[in-house]
Amino acid sequence: MNSKTELFTEEQRVAVVIPSYRVTAHIVSVIEAIGPEVWRIYVIDDACPDGTGGHVLTSCTDPRVKVLPHDVNKGVGGAVMTGYRAALADGASIIVKVDGDGQMDPALIPLFIEPILVGEADYTKGNRFFDLEEVQSMPRVRLFGNAILSLMAKLSTGYWDLFDPTNGYTAIHRDVARLLPLDKVSQRYFFETDILFRLNTVRAVVVDIPMEARYGDEVSNLKISKIIGEFLFKHLRNFTKRVFYNYYLRDMSLASIELPIGIFMFLFGTIFGSYHWLESSQNGIATPAGTVMLSALPMLLGLQLIMAFLGYDIASVPSRPRHSRRRKATPLREEKL
Repeated sequence: MNSKTELFTEEQRVAVVIPSYRVTAHIVSVIEAIGPEVWRIYVIDDACPDGTGGHVLTSCTDPRVKVLPHDVNKGVGGAVMTGYRAALADGASIIVKVDGDGQMDPALIPLFIEPILVGEADYTKGNRFFDLEEVQSMPRVRLFGNAILSLMAKLSTGYWDLFDPTNGYTAIHRDVARLLPLDKVSQRYFFETDILFRLNTVRAVVVDIPMEARYGDEVSNLKISKIIGEFLFKHLRNFTKRVFYNYYLRDMSLASIELPIGIFMFLFGTIFGSYHWLESSQNGIATPAGTVMLSALPMLLGLQLIMAFLGYDIASVPSRPRHSRRRKATPLREEKL
């Protein structure tokens, strides 16, 4: 091992994972911009047809760099999980994920790891929409699309205080990464949001880190038209799983009753009212006031119960970091032994 890497204490072993696919033009400059606070750098060549891994081996002399090749393309999520496993096996304490296309400034790494080091967060992620001046300069289509994705992500992940869910600039503490089922995390472009869902199931604290968006001549491999249907389905699936895990399997509360009753009453009122409205329109006969109330009252009560559930869910966002609790609990377990 290089003597420089031996200078890091166990809690200072910051590893950077760089998933690589068609980023040959940018990846070396990204590696060169990574500061001395980083202990190891893992470049995952995701079966790149341009040979990104080989390019790094021949063009980069940084002793911290390890190239991990994939025989088949596993997607950005699969590449990141490969990096996570390697970093955990080597003893990294914090794992940062940075893209290799130059859109993420490696100089921000200290900002991402600081909340984790001081015990304020288990996982940090970038937020490109924090600065109002930056937001005003962004295309309206991008803003609208991110707002929709953020709303869906809030519902499916339970992190109501987060924005920019598809931001891939992240950092995670090793104790929390070990709690995640890495083989179950989505391997394609949904993985950033899917990992937030997994983090909520272990009650990890996630913090947004404001950052500027950087756009150059890189070409995105993400096609919105191809993934919108998949994203909608997976958001609905994760929302259902999260509600079941948190409100019926692990614990039950008033919110566990409010949601199903609220949904039933709202749907009953909507369907009952729609049926009688159509019948009235076809027959030309005014709907009796009693029938109108029989539709409106369940709808209003159902909506109120659903809103009460959402209020409870918003107030239940994790606030106590997992990794700091695990460190405090370890001596107690050792004393019992």
